[in-house]
Amino acid sequence: MSKHEFTIDDLKRILHTSAGVPEGVDSGADILDVAFDSLGYESLALLETCGSIEREFGISLDDDAMGITDTPRTLLRLVNEQLVAPSTT
Repeated sequence: MSKHEFTIDDLKRILHTSAGVPEGVDSGADILDVAFDSLGYESLALLETCGSIEREFGISLDDDAMGITDTPRTLLRLVNEQLVAPSTT
C-alpha cells in the first residue's frame, strides 16, 4: 500500500463505504471539528471505519488512542502519525 497522507476525502470515502451516510448530514460540509456522534456515526461505525483504514493503509491504530478520537480532525492526525511512524516489522 502507498503511504500517502490520509486526507479528509479519504476519511469521507471510507466512512461512507463502511458506515453509509447518515440522514441529514451534508457530506460536502466542513466536518473536521464536528464530533462523530453529531455526524450520526456511532462507535460501531467508527470501529468498522478504522478497520477499513488499517487494511487500506497498512497501519495499526491503537485502541487507547481510538478512545480519544472524537472528531475527523483527531482521526486524521492519528492515522497520519501512524503513516509516518517507522515500521516495527
